[in-house]
Amino acid sequence: MGGTSGTGGREHVRVAVIGSGFGGLGAAVRLRREGITDFVVLERADSVGGTWRDNSYPGCACDVPSHLYSFSFAPNPDWPRTFSGQPAIRAYLEHVADTFGLRPHIRLGSEVRMMRWDADELRWEIETSAGGLTADVVVSATGPLSDPKMPEIPGLAEFPGKVFHSARWDHDYDLRGKRVAMIGTGASAIQIVPAIAPEVERLTLFQRTPPWVMPRTDRSITAVERWLHRQLPFTRAARRGLLWGIRELQVSAFTKRPNQLGLIESLAKANMARSIKDPALRAKLTPSYRIGCKRILLSSEYYPALARPDVDLVASGLKEIRGSVLVAADGTETEVDAIIFGTGFHVTDMPIADRVVGAEGQTLADAWKDGMQALRGATAAGFPNWMTIIGPNTGLGNSSMILMIESQLNYMADYLRQLGMLGGKAALGARPSAVNRWNRQVQARMERTVWNTGGCTSWYLDAQGRNTTVWPGTTGEFRRETRSVDLAEYEVLRVGERERVPVAAAAAAVGVGAAPLPGALPPDPRASNAGEAGFARGSASNGGAGFAEGGASNAGGAGIAGGAGVDAAEDVA
Repeated sequence: MGGTSGTGGREHVRVAVIGSGFGGLGAAVRLRREGITDFVVLERADSVGGTWRDNSYPGCACDVPSHLYSFSFAPNPDWPRTFSGQPAIRAYLEHVADTFGLRPHIRLGSEVRMMRWDADELRWEIETSAGGLTADVVVSATGPLSDPKMPEIPGLAEFPGKVFHSARWDHDYDLRGKRVAMIGTGASAIQIVPAIAPEVERLTLFQRTPPWVMPRTDRSITAVERWLHRQLPFTRAARRGLLWGIRELQVSAFTKRPNQLGLIESLAKANMARSIKDPALRAKLTPSYRIGCKRILLSSEYYPALARPDVDLVASGLKEIRGSVLVAADGTETEVDAIIFGTGFHVTDMPIADRVVGAEGQTLADAWKDGMQALRGATAAGFPNWMTIIGPNTGLGNSSMILMIESQLNYMADYLRQLGMLGGKAALGARPSAVNRWNRQVQARMERTVWNTGGCTSWYLDAQGRNTTVWPGTTGEFRRETRSVDLAEYEVLRVGERERVPVAAAAAAVGVGAAPLPGALPPDPRASNAGEAGFARGSASNGGAGFAEGGASNAGGAGIAGGAGVDAAEDVA
């Protein structure tokens, strides 16, 4: 759906959303429900889905229950499994795009190459692989699990066999009968290993640090359950609420009382002992750090796969490659035909940050060189009218990231309302003092958490050793902190005014003569946070499945998790 013509004939839109995963599609739905139709979703790939499009490796599935790993405004009563696989999750996102009428807004094959803030016009100039445009507001929803991280291994370029990353799986390469090396033992690897072990000739797993692994109680959701969830929406809401509540109660052990996690460690050790009978192998697989310090992984197939006679564990990182021979740090040599890297993603050094140039001509990467920080996980000082979904310190470890995304969508919606009520051409810039205050509070709370005290080096930590990834509280707390925008935390910018508008004047402007957002439709009376639209089989106009209004509330919130089976840095550290 197009915008208006801007300066120089360029297309201009009110909002440009970057990325079409859960964050980007969620932002698009929320924009429409707020009555805003003048927006585009810029996607570099040829289809929507984000990390659930890119990660299609064998065994790829979610490690958060499906009924919690979905939008509250778009519950799906027909999830096939309690922990659904990648195909079902990707199909869900495609269905969201269709049902909420997002296709006209989505620009596929439009990779953002650079975006620069124009301080004179108070807008973003955006260069994409498909051309340029301008936007009043940018919502960056590229996500932390979008750019694979490949380690620099001496000799890798000369390796004669096949090499690929788990997030760029080569489905044309036949692994059957091959000698395969799996590098890393994170969330992707523990799904890949059991999936490919039965078909390869020999599988060698290179492990730098063993993960804590708990059983994954996955099962098919029965036809009766699905019928109940379709016919009686309160059963679906109750299931989601129970899943949320259990995880919310777990948070204090991670954030305030790590010593309480000892019982969980005992359960994890018992899970290992059931499948790994060899004491030497068990010793290699037993972590030396407190459970929860690194991401707790879920699998009931990982340990049985490692016990197979045709699977080897090298308890040492990959040091170098000599021809077709992989050499571990402990000197172990293994000859293989193919190498699969499960080495995670650029999380604390997201490549998109190099492509965002703010008000002072500085890139976001430079602004964050000493550590990522954003006000309420959304806005960065020096980058007006720019916000991110799944920003710094919004990650989780044992629950659904969709809950955090929806909280940030609440904040985004109020941000746009505030801009509209200010009237005229205006922008909001996060005050450095507000960003710093928020970051100090978050880091102070982080000091007691298991992620900082558990005795490990994880992908949650940046190069300076600070945890700039995880939220140190409940999702209920985060929802309260992002319910609305506090104008006192922002500077109001006006066209032609290099000086900032005082907050008092801005607040007064909000109270009177509020102007609607350009290109806005009247607000949808059904679009309150209390409403939801759910998948239902019915008589949608296209003859397929439509969304029907339901009764579940949007009160979800939950513990601490990345949500997907794919991990952010796997076993790099």
